[in-house]
Amino acid sequence: MPNTILLLSIKPGYAKKIFKDQTKKVELRRVRTRLTEGDIVLVYVSSPEKVFVGSFEVDGVIESKASRQELRKFWNQFQDHVGISKQEFNSYYKGASLIVGILIKNIRHFERPVELERLQEELSYLRPPQSYRYLKDSEYEFIKALGEDKKAIITDQ
Repeated sequence: MPNTILLLSIKPGYAKKIFKDQTKKVELRRVRTRLTEGDIVLVYVSSPEKVFVGSFEVDGVIESKASRQELRKFWNQFQDHVGISKQEFNSYYKGASLIVGILIKNIRHFERPVELERLQEELSYLRPPQSYRYLKDSEYEFIKALGEDKKAIITDQ
């Protein structure tokens, strides 16, 4: 298992660019995480879909201060991989103190999306975060088993 498993909430349009179109190779954030290369990100697609669709492996994490110069540098390097326009990028980072780019590789779709309602029948305490939260190995394996249509058993809560 990886060192860290992060549950990340992503808007439907951006999730589509990661999982279907595979045009988004960098997930943008304004808050630092403990992610490093090789860690796993489980993706929850927020409302109106409310489903867990799969995961990806972290290829690396880029962090820098959100200064005008660093924003320009980041945009120039990753503009073809962030899945948004320059205007959206500038708007997203307006007032931010930090730029975080999670580099995406090894995208893994679930055979069938796991609906939040279905998951909460088994793990009632698990609430998707506004931004992100860390998962235990057992929680990740349970959600993954549901998505792969296998028998899912939670071993430690």
